Amino acid sequence: MAKRVVVAYSGGLDTSAVIPWLKENYGCEVYGVVGDVGQGAEELKGVEKKAINSGAEDCVVVDLKREFAEEYCFPMLISGAIYESRYLLGTSIARPILAKAQVEYALKIGADGLCHGCTGKGNDQVRFESTYAALAPNLEVIAPWRIWDLRGREDLLKYLADRKIPTTATAKKIYSRDRNLWHISHEGAALEDPWNTVPDDIWMLTAHPWEAPSKFEDVSVTFVEGRPVKLNSKAMSGDELVIKLNQIAGRHGVGRVDIVENRLVGMKSRGCYETPGGTVLMEALRGLEQLVLDRETTYLRERLAVEFARDIYNGQWFTPKREALWAAFNQISRVMNGEIVVRLYKGTATTVRRKSPNSLFSEAFATFSKDEVYDQKDAGGFIRLYSLPSRIAALNELAKRSPKGKKPDVVVKAGRRGAKSK
Repeated sequence: MAKRVVVAYSGGLDTSAVIPWLKENYGCEVYGVVGDVGQGAEELKGVEKKAINSGAEDCVVVDLKREFAEEYCFPMLISGAIYESRYLLGTSIARPILAKAQVEYALKIGADGLCHGCTGKGNDQVRFESTYAALAPNLEVIAPWRIWDLRGREDLLKYLADRKIPTTATAKKIYSRDRNLWHISHEGAALEDPWNTVPDDIWMLTAHPWEAPSKFEDVSVTFVEGRPVKLNSKAMSGDELVIKLNQIAGRHGVGRVDIVENRLVGMKSRGCYETPGGTVLMEALRGLEQLVLDRETTYLRERLAVEFARDIYNGQWFTPKREALWAAFNQISRVMNGEIVVRLYKGTATTVRRKSPNSLFSEAFATFSKDEVYDQKDAGGFIRLYSLPSRIAALNELAKRSPKGKKPDVVVKAGRRGAKSK
């Protein structure tokens, strides 16, 4: 049985109860680690003291914002990964870096156990424990929600009250939220009935589109190998750029999603997500992609993006498959250099200007005016070869319907032979 356990601590009701429960049931030392992925100063205020008041020997806050933006969010952005066509994976992508920070702290202090406060119904338990398995398979994993007899918010509150452990939580049924610099999620309460419309007061990062400014705003994003490096021509680190873009896009109501998704564990759940900056960056990079990627590479990126999204959602970040997929995206991103202008207006983000030194767009070829580089007569041969399977199938069908022994009529058109239309 573990004697020194590190908890992925958030300061919320669940993990506040986890600490004393571990001490009582395992007789172990408990340490907390909080990953700062941009959830905000208000959420982090006094979190170390709160953990110690709950019984922890110590608690540390690890600043992960830049690494999170540049080594997790931006690779996801380059891949174009979107889960079930809507969800920009804000919660999912944070879990591997949080679990990694927890493992690193555990190894540093010589802990022999890891603990999380994820429920047995959700995806996060898989994401955390898959990371533990990949990075520290020798450490014991403790998942209290799958063991203890506490069954809900009221039980947790009573458990803390009986032990005189302070908490700001109440018994009122509230939304379950998860926030980082990429997004904020909302689940539970009124959202548990999919027939309910989303309450207006749920949103925190984005203005209501009908209350957003009546004049559009254009923002410029500069990319180097698929990574955003400048916002409105000003160089910024990854975390600074996303946070600033959240503010700009948020006031225009950009980035809201209301989705009923398929959880990995088998059930459906409803979530509302706000990803203002990420929505703009995704739109911008796809606009750049249209300039610099050839058709087949674009199709490959789109197909692989579906797999990448599933791997992120399913907690498979630290796996050979995910790394192999990233190797492909990383190669594709080499030509993704350029500047894109995205127009923000009442909940929409639309690419309106594009330029790149690697652009494959050629006005000389694409023009409808007279040109010297494209002979339109060449298109006839291309179309005949391109449509050859359809032509053969149609001729076979005509042969089946023709009187026995009689070949189907053919016509000669524009110097080519083809099946005569019936």
